[in-house]
Amino acid sequence: MTTAVAPTFAPAPDFVPGSPPPATLWADTWRGIAAENPVLVQMLGMCPTMAVTNSLANGIAMGVATTFVLVGSGLFVSLFRKYIAHEVRITSYILIIATFVTLADLLLAASFPEISKALGPFIPLIVANCLLLGRAEAFAAKVGPVRAVADGMGMGIGFTLALSAMSTIRELLGRGSLLGFDVLGPRWEPWVFMVLPPGGFFTLGLLLMTVAWIAERRRQQRVAEAK
Repeated sequence: MTTAVAPTFAPAPDFVPGSPPPATLWADTWRGIAAENPVLVQMLGMCPTMAVTNSLANGIAMGVATTFVLVGSGLFVSLFRKYIAHEVRITSYILIIATFVTLADLLLAASFPEISKALGPFIPLIVANCLLLGRAEAFAAKVGPVRAVADGMGMGIGFTLALSAMSTIRELLGRGSLLGFDVLGPRWEPWVFMVLPPGGFFTLGLLLMTVAWIAERRRQQRVAEAK
């Protein structure tokens, strides 16, 4: 007579207690673009969002630099997560983030000096953006490198899209141009306040209202379909 032994299930190699549930790479990427957009949903990175979105070139440059740091720091945090002591993890994450911020700052200064000068201290200040440390602590430190890169890419793309949307509205209405090209013509009277700080708050409010309206419409649609 044999005794039945209950089967045991080993966790996935990348799984650690408290880690995010398994998901496809597309889900990890799309989450940062839409469902958990850093600017329009989580309200993170408000300082650069308000400061650099008075022109589309500046907004794109800030978004691309932040994406580079998110992907690089997420990859390295995930790779070394098993070797970083719990007591010094925050310090280690900041050092990794600061390394990639320095690389982004140097690359931008070498490739696009005018944009680097226009952004001023806001590129180095990426290291203080709570989005970077938050993703390292909440996600990259708990999953494998591939998922960490996908999450960083999604959050970076979502951040870039939000900054680009704000920059487009502010530059178009405030200067009548996009990327330096005249769009609305000489007869357009620029709304000067759009490229000033009040214009940033006004534009962000419009985008947040739009996102809330879309979310409410979808909720009502789901309720109607459930009946």
